Amino acid sequence: MNSLIKLELARALRNRKFLFFSVLYPSILFLIFSSSAGSDDHVDNTGLTVATYLMVSMASFGALTAVLMGNSERIAKERESGWVRQLRLTSLPGRGYVLAKTAGAAVVSLPSIVVVFAVAGAVKHVRLDAWQWLALTGVIWAGSLVFAALGVAIGYLASGDAVRPITMIIYFGLSILGGLWMPSTTFPQWLQDIAEWLPTHAYAALGRAIEQSQAPSTQDIAVLAVYFVLFAGGAAWLYRKDTLKA
Repeated sequence: MNSLIKLELARALRNRKFLFFSVLYPSILFLIFSSSAGSDDHVDNTGLTVATYLMVSMASFGALTAVLMGNSERIAKERESGWVRQLRLTSLPGRGYVLAKTAGAAVVSLPSIVVVFAVAGAVKHVRLDAWQWLALTGVIWAGSLVFAALGVAIGYLASGDAVRPITMIIYFGLSILGGLWMPSTTFPQWLQDIAEWLPTHAYAALGRAIEQSQAPSTQDIAVLAVYFVLFAGGAAWLYRKDTLKA
């Protein structure tokens, strides 16, 4: 399994397009979205400056990109090409393949988080205590596992031709409706009520609680935990179904 993990890491780091969209693209969006805001401009009802608020949003978005887009497309295409079937003939346990995919995506998601933080600090002068930077990095990185499980489930659900449009719809839907591209407080009330129960909204809310030096909301933790169980359970069921089909 270690060899497969190394192979996945090497493949991820060689994919320049994937690295751009997962590492650099979130930082570029951060600069675009925060460009019109002054250093003293705040997001309503948060007590956070626009730059500080968007920093967590774009770091979360970058991690989401790495684990969701990376896992779903590669798994679907490898199933179609017969690579997954060949791996089943080896001594590699089924969970080893999934773990290797998750590890490869997780390694790329960490730089995307760090780069957004570095750009926010250097360009927009975002300042936090040392423990907040560390806690933010850990929470956003760990929380991305929820979407890694979703990526695995989509990869086993969709065919190679259908996986990209399905993933893109889910990817942009969760990002926009979850408040990663714009504060959900700008939505109509009915849409805000929906957003509160989306995993991306809860995911970013954990980071913003750290920025506000507050304890994370029990509801946000529960929402993420429930989605993780659903996504991971769905991925496991689809994997077993795919194995029996083969």
